Amino acid sequence: MIPWTKAVQRYLTLRRGFGFKLEYPGQALADFACFLNRRAATHITVPLALQWARGQSPGHGAVHAAQRLSMVRGFARFCHADDPRTEIPPAQLLPFCAQRARPYLYSAREIRSLLAAALRLDPNDALRRWTYHGLFGLLAVSGLRLGEARGLRLGDIDWRAGVLTIRGTKFGQSRLVPLHPTTTKVLHAYYSRRSRYFGRHPTSDYLFVSKRGNRVDGAEARRVFYRISRQVGLRGATDSHGPRLHDFRHRFAVATLVRWYRTGVDPERQIQILSTYLGHIHVADTYWYLTLCPALRGAAIKRLEKRWSQFP
Repeated sequence: MIPWTKAVQRYLTLRRGFGFKLEYPGQALADFACFLNRRAATHITVPLALQWARGQSPGHGAVHAAQRLSMVRGFARFCHADDPRTEIPPAQLLPFCAQRARPYLYSAREIRSLLAAALRLDPNDALRRWTYHGLFGLLAVSGLRLGEARGLRLGDIDWRAGVLTIRGTKFGQSRLVPLHPTTTKVLHAYYSRRSRYFGRHPTSDYLFVSKRGNRVDGAEARRVFYRISRQVGLRGATDSHGPRLHDFRHRFAVATLVRWYRTGVDPERQIQILSTYLGHIHVADTYWYLTLCPALRGAAIKRLEKRWSQFP
């Protein structure tokens, strides 16, 4: 019998070497390896792949099954190099089109309301409200991913220069992110409160921590955000969808482009800078964030009219 678990580990090691984290695919393919072992499979076949993709997700529907089959497809290509008997499931077998979540572009007033609501969290917990005030505020003004902000360690912050070193990014590359002096001041004030709160008690060296001194949990951060979003009216009391933390990243990208248009900066010449700042490998990924909005449309039209006015 082929050691499927080891084969999956080899495949994941190869892919992760290119910067892919593959957290859920790693778990799913480990389950697929157990599935193949239980059936004493000597090689991957399309019927086996379909049976696993469909049968292991009865409550998730066709889209979830198609996603799982796509994970097998990549693994099967890897296995085919060693065993030509391996069957690679065709892409059109369970087709699906990933739906892009519609981004929400926060106004400056809405961001101020969210941050004010964060400061009203748990009056008896002196640290928690300042933790989320600092975390959400940093996301709003820097365009960082939530995981990147949660992953900040004290040694990643140059307080004097006002520069963050972002490590362990989506594709495994580090980058430097300069901050506005006002942002650095707010973060340093949070660090001072954090130090006073814990005193001499040992704590994590992550910047944003819970009252126990551990790094802020991502799921908890989202729950807190949904809670204060409802308080300020951005979500209904029973809404399961609405503005997300990740939409701060969209807003940052769009606001940067609008500012360039209004100050006469050529966006086409500067887009690579924004792409690097956001931690994108390809500039096309940055364009994905540039959602058209009235302010952006108006700025673009004015720039076009100005250019055409130069011609007789």
